[in-house]
Amino acid sequence: MKKSTLLCTFLLLLAISMQAQTKGEGPFTQLIIRGVTLINGDGAPPISPVDIVVENNIIKEIKVVGYPGVPIDNAKRPKLKSGGKELDAAGMYLLPGFVDMHGHIGGEGQGADWEYVFKLWMAHGVTTVREPSGRGLTYTLDLKKRSAKNEIIAPRILAYTGFGSGSDTEITTEAQARAWVRDNAIKGADGIKFFGAEPQIMKAALDENKKLGLRSACHHAQLSVARWNVLHSARAGLTSMEHWYGLPEALFNDKTVQNYPLDYNYNNEQHRFGEAGKLWKQAAAPYSDHWNAVMNELLELDFTLDPTFNIYEASRDLQRARRAEWHEDYTLPSLWRFYQPSKISHGSYWHYWGTEEEVAWKENYRLWMTFVNEYKNRGGRVTAGSDSGFIFQLYGFAYIRELELLREAGFHPMEVIRSATLNGAEALGMDDKIGSVQVGKWADFVIVEENPLQNLKVLYGTGAIKLTEDNEVVRVGGVKYTIKDGIIYDAKQLLKDVKIMVDTAKTAEGFELKQPGIKD
Repeated sequence: MKKSTLLCTFLLLLAISMQAQTKGEGPFTQLIIRGVTLINGDGAPPISPVDIVVENNIIKEIKVVGYPGVPIDNAKRPKLKSGGKELDAAGMYLLPGFVDMHGHIGGEGQGADWEYVFKLWMAHGVTTVREPSGRGLTYTLDLKKRSAKNEIIAPRILAYTGFGSGSDTEITTEAQARAWVRDNAIKGADGIKFFGAEPQIMKAALDENKKLGLRSACHHAQLSVARWNVLHSARAGLTSMEHWYGLPEALFNDKTVQNYPLDYNYNNEQHRFGEAGKLWKQAAAPYSDHWNAVMNELLELDFTLDPTFNIYEASRDLQRARRAEWHEDYTLPSLWRFYQPSKISHGSYWHYWGTEEEVAWKENYRLWMTFVNEYKNRGGRVTAGSDSGFIFQLYGFAYIRELELLREAGFHPMEVIRSATLNGAEALGMDDKIGSVQVGKWADFVIVEENPLQNLKVLYGTGAIKLTEDNEVVRVGGVKYTIKDGIIYDAKQLLKDVKIMVDTAKTAEGFELKQPGIKD
């Protein structure tokens, strides 16, 4: 056997061995998190020191145990029961577990399997994920069950099936649409992900889904949006929109379709994304009568916006996205190849991406963010979703970037955290169980050693760069513990597991990460 083969075999066995060693600690009959600063997710300001008592995955007590700078009177703290577990979190910050409202569990094209994806999410504090279609409902439901039983290290999963998936024939009638929706519910799906369809089909499917009490999401694809935009969907019962497609179309004043160049081809992804970057400029001006009317109607319908700002960010700064520092250690070779310029891979539209496209997208973001921020200001629900695995956006890391972009849009850091936690829980109909740190809710927490309100970058697995008083450059932050269902996970160890997976794949292939177009 060649030395290279032996090395690959050794590394693979080492990877399997080390991954097997990473297990959660718990659950416990009692868990007390001591002395932490609580950011509870509902918009309330931080408070500390606090002891949080959990029993069998239910928060039983949240007790303020002192004041800053004053020694804690231990006699007045909650008592640890026999067999209980204490976690010393003095000086740390605790938030509710994050909810990723748009999380695909890898993909065959990306070569990303569920263990890789889940560990990246959990390492960044994501404890609940809504998957808006993926490798099939059966695949997702199996992982959902295993996660619910905590047989695997994974966020809680809600499965939304792509409309029409699994049907032997194309859905062309209202009766077929309603039958598919009923069957989807019987199979155990939590909701439906739409891309658009004929108006009567959309209306029938959304109506049937609403009758069943299930929720829905929609990416209003350009192939259908001319006759069915966000307003049509919201009126018909859609509960959330993904990205921003369909919203500018609802805001058109002087047209009914976007201003497509006459040589446009939807299958040419540079056409598709290049022209999409000019779409918001074609919509009604911010705060105009029509702009306000659309916003107010969506607010009245209690509609949820899930903007996924991060997934399009490469459109406005390609170099930044592809040079993100985590790619070297945490991006699989297969995923890196998927990101490269391609006429086939979705989202790899860098056929000749340049300054003009990026300038257009910067303006696109400005107008898009204006709408989303004002929607939040008027009481609308905005959530955090990543749509990772495309366009140089990596699972987990991209979710934290989404939080930074909500901040850029104008959200106060506590509003950002609420979007990432309580708002997501409300949109999923789970706010009685998750989304904020309150007595009676489940023990889903994120614990970090630095204050994320001061600097959201401390939530990245790679942490934040800091210069000490001794002029030493250090990395601080990175989630320390992710707690899901009362089980404690070492977030940094989860990232080490991912790095081993990536290193093993690189060694097996002899892969070296290179930027596009760079030759030996």
